[in-house]
Amino acid sequence: MVTDSVTPTPAPPPRPAPARPASPLRRGRWLVALLLVVAAGAAWFLARPRAVEVTSVVDAPLVNTVLFSGRVGALTRIEIGATITGRIVEVPAREGDRVAAGTLLAALDDDEATAQLAQAEAVLDGARARISALGQLARPTAASSRAQADATLSAARAELKRTEALVAQGFLSRSRLDDQRRAVAVAQAQVDAASAQVRANAPSGAEADIARLRLTETTAARDLAAARLAATRLLAPAPGRVITRTVEPGQVVQPGKALFVLAADGPVQLIAQLDERYLARIAVGQAARVLADAWPDRPFDARVVRIAPGVDASRGAIEVRLEPLQPVDFLRQDLTVSIEVVLDRRERARLLPLAALRDADRVLVIDDGRVTERRVRTGLRDRQQVEILDGLSADDRVIVGEAPAPGARVRAR
Repeated sequence: MVTDSVTPTPAPPPRPAPARPASPLRRGRWLVALLLVVAAGAAWFLARPRAVEVTSVVDAPLVNTVLFSGRVGALTRIEIGATITGRIVEVPAREGDRVAAGTLLAALDDDEATAQLAQAEAVLDGARARISALGQLARPTAASSRAQADATLSAARAELKRTEALVAQGFLSRSRLDDQRRAVAVAQAQVDAASAQVRANAPSGAEADIARLRLTETTAARDLAAARLAATRLLAPAPGRVITRTVEPGQVVQPGKALFVLAADGPVQLIAQLDERYLARIAVGQAARVLADAWPDRPFDARVVRIAPGVDASRGAIEVRLEPLQPVDFLRQDLTVSIEVVLDRRERARLLPLAALRDADRVLVIDDGRVTERRVRTGLRDRQQVEILDGLSADDRVIVGEAPAPGARVRAR
């Protein structure tokens, strides 16, 4: 038996109802709600306290120093120049040379000076010969003349007596007596002249005095000529190092111009200009650490030895001199150095970063969640920290960096 089966056809799915468009009133409500949420979030964000960076005082050692630049200077710096006008013929010394006392630095043409010295020595020899002649010739000659005059006078006087007797007896005329008297007077004058010559040639006489004066004069002239000759040679007055040379062979030089600068051997000094605001805090004897720019890996210790009594008005600075505590072999004249002087030291101090200071004596702290201004009294400071003497406690949170105006709400970060 055959049975026919029929497969039923499925019914089509129902169609969705068409969406009804939202009304304008409903859309407005959603927009208002969104704006309210955004406004509430913005109000919450704006009302949220601002985060600020804070710090606090700490107890620690503090060394207060000042850092400045200086240069190396010799304790004795000698400028050497010519004392006469002349032409340079030799310059054996060079910059940087170490020289001993008496070393030839430069020589001038000495032909004229040598001739003048030879002439002066010849004149001096003549003066010495005159002194010698007085003792060997003039004095004996004067004594002999005096003896001869005395003898002549004695003979004239004896003849005068005989003539007077013969005239009295009438054997001779009076004119003969007058002649004999004149002869006695002439003999007496010869004795007086011879006596004067003896006195003049005596060791304390006028001739001897003139001869000695002449000797003194010619000796001085010889010494002057020798000094002029010596002036043609420029010598190092002390051991040291030649740091400047400004002359060459063939150059004509004149007095008054420095041709060499010599740094004499001895302890060196460090010379620096320090700002005048440190005048009340710098003192002789303070310790320093020095670093030469050319040798940054070789620092050395020094101490302050002199502070200038005056202030350089053009620069507002005072001159400070320091000495190394030990020999330093690499230092050179005018070498630049960095100097750090210890002005003061605290083994224990209440310190605050310098960045927390708003001006010389004002800081901002967080007090009950708000920015509060606080006045403080400061002490020593270095390049990063300042000592707080009064106005802050260890619990105070001090604002560092940017901060809102006093009264604003903040929170510590």
